[in-house]
Amino acid sequence: MRTTILDIQKMKQRGERFAMVTAYDYTAARLADRAGIPLLLVGDSLGMVMLGHSTTVPVTIDDMVHHAACVVRGSAKAMVVGDLPFLSYANADRAVDAAARLMQEAGVQAVKLEGGAAVAPIVRRLVDLGIPVMGHLGFTPQSVHQIGLRVQGRSVAAARQLMADAAALADAGAFAVVLELVPMSLAQAVTARLDVPTIGIGAGAGCDGQVQVWHVLLGLYDEMQPRHAKRYAELGKSVEAALRAYATEVRDGGFPTAANGADMKAEDLAAALAATDGATT
Repeated sequence: MRTTILDIQKMKQRGERFAMVTAYDYTAARLADRAGIPLLLVGDSLGMVMLGHSTTVPVTIDDMVHHAACVVRGSAKAMVVGDLPFLSYANADRAVDAAARLMQEAGVQAVKLEGGAAVAPIVRRLVDLGIPVMGHLGFTPQSVHQIGLRVQGRSVAAARQLMADAAALADAGAFAVVLELVPMSLAQAVTARLDVPTIGIGAGAGCDGQVQVWHVLLGLYDEMQPRHAKRYAELGKSVEAALRAYATEVRDGGFPTAANGADMKAEDLAAALAATDGATT
């Protein structure tokens, strides 16, 4: 049984904090599921950590469906949330089409989109059609060229707008709201005012949950090392060392050995060679 919206709501009511992590493929999903992570986000951050783009903007709905399907197949207990990519929800009709693809073709249980009051009518439309929606406020990566990579909501006006946007998303039916790069005290205040859970990334411990990017958390992606992230392992270094060791053993003849293969009886090989040699003479 997968984690449900009701499960997440009950966690907030009990004051039980929860973790969410991004996942982009089958193996990652299996590992996260085994670790008991209740929420997996197939983020459009795959554009950077999987596809090599500098931002999330080039990511397409085809990209999202492909990766989300892998994550769904690799998980059994976690709720899988798929990002709606750049401009795929420019209007309600496009949003419905994109969300339908993620839910029907990939099998996700919910979708996530960026923005506040401006996208609230789209959120309402999706929710009315039975599509669970997670909101995303603060730093919104799809708007990076417009707002820059920086903390959002520091001024009085910006803080008020963020609180209004969070309320608009909740009123429209969003079941949770991600708060990214938001002042910690503001995120805590928003969390206290909302009935739905907040999930922080660079927003402090006052949120109901936390989300981190898989490749950053595990030390697999050196290009992005934000202050708000914590590296729980240095797997990139371990992988590089393992690959160097493999290449060295191949060059030096240390791999493969007899233990890494199978053989056949000498007389059978001789008979096979004789038959082949005879057929070619």
